[in-house]
Order: sequence, then structure tokens, then C-alpha cells
Amino acid sequence: MDEEKKFEERIGLQSLQEKVLALKKEIAKVLVGKEDIVDLIVVAILADGHILLEGVPGIAKTMIAKLMARLLSVGYSRIQFTPDLMPSDVTGTTIFNSATSKFEFNEGPVFSNLVLIDEINRAPAKTQASLFEVMEERQVTVDGKTYKMKSPFVVIATQNPLEHEGTYRLPEAQLDRFMFKILVDYPSAEEEFMILQNMHQRKGEPELKDVKTVLTAKDLATFRKQVQEVTVDDNLMKYIAEIVIKTRNHPSLYLGASPRASIHAMNAAKAYAAINGRDYVIPEDVKAVFEPILLHRIYLTPEKELEGIFEDKVVKDIIKTVEVPR
Repeated sequence: MDEEKKFEERIGLQSLQEKVLALKKEIAKVLVGKEDIVDLIVVAILADGHILLEGVPGIAKTMIAKLMARLLSVGYSRIQFTPDLMPSDVTGTTIFNSATSKFEFNEGPVFSNLVLIDEINRAPAKTQASLFEVMEERQVTVDGKTYKMKSPFVVIATQNPLEHEGTYRLPEAQLDRFMFKILVDYPSAEEEFMILQNMHQRKGEPELKDVKTVLTAKDLATFRKQVQEVTVDDNLMKYIAEIVIKTRNHPSLYLGASPRASIHAMNAAKAYAAINGRDYVIPEDVKAVFEPILLHRIYLTPEKELEGIFEDKVVKDIIKTVEVPR
């Protein structure tokens, strides 16, 4: 009992766990299944990371992002990416105010706490580049002036698979700024039946009507500090580094993951440990987050693409080949 009391006093993760359970309870009012996806999104938000959701249209990618915005008591904005969208439509622009005879900066929709970018791969490279600075440095520079973002700042982007018509491949530098790429698949037959039941029972009421706010910005700041206090053993850091390095010399890949992938893996593993009530990371935490961290950071050789090999298989094979620390 004394050991348990000492453990609780040292890390203070009980409140974090309670809030995470409350989040999941509210999400379950609207979203059927997808528990693993919800866990990863919560982990990314606690680890101050951005999220890319990929899947075909109509499988609740946008709904997931809107749900998280409803659950967090923070600013929210949505940007619909289209082929004619300009960078200034995202970041904002400087205009001349005739009343004051001064130039004033009008903030774009990216100036918020949780930003949903819908169909991010429907805008060309010029518009994609407008996100580079803000996603990494949490600031926007327009006409030589820098404007800082308020904390928290999280981007949740959705995209359709690249083989769909009218989409653009995201630049590697932008993909690397996302902590996770999460693949959202079709529901099972049982889940689809439950979706129909829920829709029928709502009788036209808004989907998010009964969803309550769970986390404030202050709560999130506190929990993020606690996540940073989670212990990571040196052997686990070497384990993370070895997996990432193997992506750089794997025969099936012509581009491996960057050091940013290692940092994201460590921070995400800390958050995963924290939501499971531990103040220390174990190998299972690292394994749980590594696939969505690497999926968008590795590129198959043309030969392997022709063979029908997929990135997730290569990631799984790499993780299997690295010895787990004891």
C-alpha cells in the first residue's frame, strides 16, 4: 500500500487517466469502434504532435477531428483545402486600413488551437508550403513579421488515398511534421449495423449534440508537462534509434525516416505510457506507436512497389528484426 501511495504521489497520473476515460466515454456517444485510432489521437495531442488521417471518403475522418474539437475547450477552425486555395487564405494577409492609414495583419484560419485541415492533399505544393513554418515552429511569418501561435496548437488533417483523382502528393518535409499518419478503414459489418442504429435513434438530431467538453487548455498544459516527466531508459532510446536507422539502409526503401521520427517516437511512447498509468516507458509502448510514426516517412523502391509490397509490411518487418531491450 505504501508503495502504491508513493507511486501515485510521484507521478500524479490519476487525473490524466480519468480525463482520458471521460474523453473516450464522450467519443463513444457518436463514434462506433475505432478505439485504437482514438488512443493514438489522444497520445498525439498529449505529446504535442500533429495528426494525419487517411482513408476513403465517408468513413468519419472529419467527424473524428470535429469530435476532438468539441471535447477540448480550446479555439477551433476548419480549412477546406482546394486546388485554388492560396497560402494567404491559410496564414492571413496584410491589408491597408484607410481609416488608420496603416497596414494591418488579418489573421488566417490557421490562427487557432485545434485546426482541422480537410482533404489536405487537394491543394498544390504552393499552399502546402504555407504550413511548413507553423507546424514546426508554431509561428507564421508574413511580410517580414513573425506572429506566434497560442498554445496548444494541433493540426488534424484528413486526406484521401493518393490514387483518387484530383489529389497531390504531400511534400516529404510536410509529411515529416506530422507525428502520426493513421489509416482509417471501413467499419466491420457489426459496426456498420450500429452506425445505422445510432443514426435512426437520433431522428435527425445533430451528431455532436450530447457530447460534452472534457479538457480545458489548462488541463492539457498540465498533462503535457506530466508526460514529459515520464522516464525513458537509455536502452529504450537505443531501441528507438536502431529501428529508425534501419529504415535508412533497408533494401526495400530508398528513403528512410529522419531524426524527427525518433523524437516523435520517444514522446509518443511517453504519452502512451502515461494514459496507461505508468511513469516509465516499456517496449510495448514503443511498438504501439511506431507504425503510425513511420508509415508516412518511408518510401518504397520502385521495384518493391511493382511487387505489391506496402509500407506497413516493411515497418513490421523492421520492428521484428530489432532486438527488444530487457
